[in-house]
Amino acid sequence: FQVVVATMVGVFVYLSEDVGTFVRIPFFHTSVNLSWGIIPFTIFVFLACTNSVNLTDGLDGLASLTTLICLAFFTALLLISGGAANPETFSLVIFCTALCGGLLAFLCFNSYPAKIFMGDTGSMALGAAVACTGIFSKNSLFIPLFGAVFVASAVSVLLQVAYYKKTKKRIFLMAPLHHHFEKRGVHETKIVALYAIVTAVIGAFVLLFEFI
Repeated sequence: FQVVVATMVGVFVYLSEDVGTFVRIPFFHTSVNLSWGIIPFTIFVFLACTNSVNLTDGLDGLASLTTLICLAFFTALLLISGGAANPETFSLVIFCTALCGGLLAFLCFNSYPAKIFMGDTGSMALGAAVACTGIFSKNSLFIPLFGAVFVASAVSVLLQVAYYKKTKKRIFLMAPLHHHFEKRGVHETKIVALYAIVTAVIGAFVLLFEFI
């Protein structure tokens, strides 16, 4: 089902005059035209982002807080790059802002100790939201930068599974990475705070180097 949805997004991007086949290269102020290759590229980005955010959803407030910060930086990126003057881009700004507001309210109940959990339905929806924001704004390559913690979660799982299948040993005490820290005795509130700080610091440096 994810592949079907991702393919629909890819075809829409390829056919849409408002999105198109160009992808911005971070820090180089240039874009590349992927032509029909934008379809498989979009499918990969959509699936990777959706499942990476889902893997990050393992501690109280972790996925919701890091996604909130990620979307906040996407909002800043779009506004600074002139999104307010483009109706299509500004609609993404409104979308991101609204979702950030929803996540702030959700964190009142999802932060430690959580009274409400989002589950796969929520985490995959957030991943899809991040993916579509990056894809539709031609900023797909900013996703692994603003969402570096999502990449860490996904890569830790891939490494763990591959290494275990080959050697029957584990790299991490438990995957994804945040559970490794938890097994090492780090309290989940500290892990969430660390992930939030890392996301914020990387996002700030990305914006700094993008617009200096």
